Formats: sequence, C-alpha cells, structure tokens
Amino acid sequence: MEKIPIILVVDDEDRNRRLLEALLVPLGYHVILASDGEEALQKVQGIPPDIILLDIMMPGLNGFEVAKRLKENEETKIIPIVMVTSLQDIGSRIRALEAGADDFLTKPVDLSELKARVRSSLQVKAYHDHMRNYQKELEAEVEKRTEELKQALETAKIASLDTIHRLSCASEYKDEDTGAHINRMSNYSSVVAHQMGLTRDEVDTILYAAPMHDAGKIGIPDKVLLKPGKLDPGEWEIMKQHTTIGGKILSNSDSEFIKLAEVIALTHHEKWDGSGYPRGLKGAAIPLAGRITAIADVFDALMSKRPYKEPFSLEKSFAIIREGQGSHFDPEVVEAFFAVEKEILLIKETFRDKEPSLFIQMRGIEQK
Repeated sequence: MEKIPIILVVDDEDRNRRLLEALLVPLGYHVILASDGEEALQKVQGIPPDIILLDIMMPGLNGFEVAKRLKENEETKIIPIVMVTSLQDIGSRIRALEAGADDFLTKPVDLSELKARVRSSLQVKAYHDHMRNYQKELEAEVEKRTEELKQALETAKIASLDTIHRLSCASEYKDEDTGAHINRMSNYSSVVAHQMGLTRDEVDTILYAAPMHDAGKIGIPDKVLLKPGKLDPGEWEIMKQHTTIGGKILSNSDSEFIKLAEVIALTHHEKWDGSGYPRGLKGAAIPLAGRITAIADVFDALMSKRPYKEPFSLEKSFAIIREGQGSHFDPEVVEAFFAVEKEILLIKETFRDKEPSLFIQMRGIEQK
C-alpha cells in the first residue's frame, strides 16, 4: 500500500492553517497542524512529516529559528521546508534560505502554485529518503563484509598459529628440550616485552613467534645436536648454523608471526657486545625481539636440566643474567626482566617439565 504523504502546516493564524488544510486534504495528503514554532518542533519529533509548510512571522520562535533548528538536527534536516509568507523583500528570502528553507510560497496561497510546490518538494524528499536508505544499506553491507573479513583474518591467524605450534613441536623430535621450555621461553619474552612498553599486538606477536626460535635445530646432525658432552670447535660451528637454517625455513612468509619468528631465529644468539652469532650484530643493531628472546632463552636454559649439567639454582641463574648485562644482554632488557620477576617465577611454576620431550619418548621406544 502506497504511503500517504504527511504535511505539517505551521502558522499562528488559525484561518491560514484551516485554509491550507482544506486545500491539501482533497489532494490526498495527511495534514498535521501546529500553531507556533515550539509545537511544530514537538510534532516533528512525534510524527516526522514529508514536507513542512512554515509561516515566517510568528510569536515566540519565528519561522527562521524553527527552520534553523530543524536543519541542525540529523534526523530532521532532510525534511523539505517551504516558507509560506507575505514578505516580498529580498532580505527576508535570503535570511530564510540561510536558515535552511528549500522553497517559498507566497500569501495569499494559489492552489495551482501550492500543488506544484508540494509535488516538487515531495520529489526532493523521496530522493533524500532513497539516498538515506541506500546509505544505511551500504553501511550494513560494509559492516557485514568487515565482520566477514575479521572472521577470515581470525581464521588465518589461528591457522598461522597452529603452523607455528606444529613447527615448534617438530624440533622436539631432534632436541631434548620439552614443550614446557617453548611455553616458558615465549611467555618470559611476552612479559618482558610488555614491561618495555610494546603494544598489545607487538607483545602477542612475540608470544606467538618466540616458540620457533630454535626451528633450525631440525637441520643439525644428531651426533652434534645430541652430544652429551662439550662440543669441539668444528661441532660448535655446525651447531651455530641452526640460526641461519631457522631463518631460511621461516623466510618469505606473509604472516606477521612467521616474519618475526624469522628475525628471532636469526638474532636470539646475538650479544649486546657484538660477540654473538651468526652475524656478530652489536647493540641496537640487534632487533629488539632478538634481544628479548635471548634473555628468555638463556634464563630457561640455566634453570633446566641438560645432558651435560644439572639445573642451576634461581639465585645463580639470576646472577648470571645480571653479570651478562651490557655484554651478553641489552641493559634495558635486563632491567625489564628483573622488573617482572614475579611474573617470570609464576610462568616457571605454571609450565613445569611434567613429561619428557618427544625426542626422549621416541628414543625410549626405539631402544625397546
């Protein structure tokens, strides 16, 4: 059913209101009457009209002020306003246009002119309504597509994190580190990163990228990687290659997590004084993620049992970290590490070595 257009007639003279009503109703319009500006503003809020026929000279709020208020309101600014006036001077018409009037109707009102002005204003209103509805539909579609994109990105993120986790676990088949080491080291890195003022997204990226720091160990021969005693110089050179191997495994990825994992794999054995490997980077030339994961990796190694050593005490491990400040480790990272000592100890307690590594489990099966 076609909607009947609503016209609000605003005039302080009752006879003028009744005259316009008598002319408009037979034309098929629904007419609402208001005797002053305040009443007009109230009725617009109740039943928004399609057109407003507005007298200018009224007590209280005159037509200029009513038009100005209606055009300032986001909900009513698209309603066409036709000023109905006996004023003929150009100054009044300019003032009305500045207040927001869309058209004029001269008193006394001529029926033919009234019909033409109303018809024209209704066409303008219909266009505005169409554009507003289109805008709403467009915004809804954009919101829908944005949500779909967010879900797609979240799915891709989950898939990326799953890949990181699986590649991190793969190194356990070649190493005696446990999954708990990976959890501890990555969480140590994230709390230190947070303490250093990195953003939430940057902290999360380090948390998810750090587990792949030793991914390159998968390319180190077992006789070197699993040697229970001290490595000779030749073996040590081979062992150091796990950083560049890891970098190659993780290179050329579009994932932000994998990109940072590549950086960490290549730089977590660099030292602040330039004596690290593989490139001998020094100071701030070492990416911050590498400096952070370096201290997390060393601390967990100190506190963990290895084939060639028993775990160090907390006091001795802390002392070694402090002694490395300015030589092995970035001084600011060391300060951040000790500033979150409580969190570090909580992480250590949460991720205990409850089970042997996958490598040890597999080796036990092979020996049976």
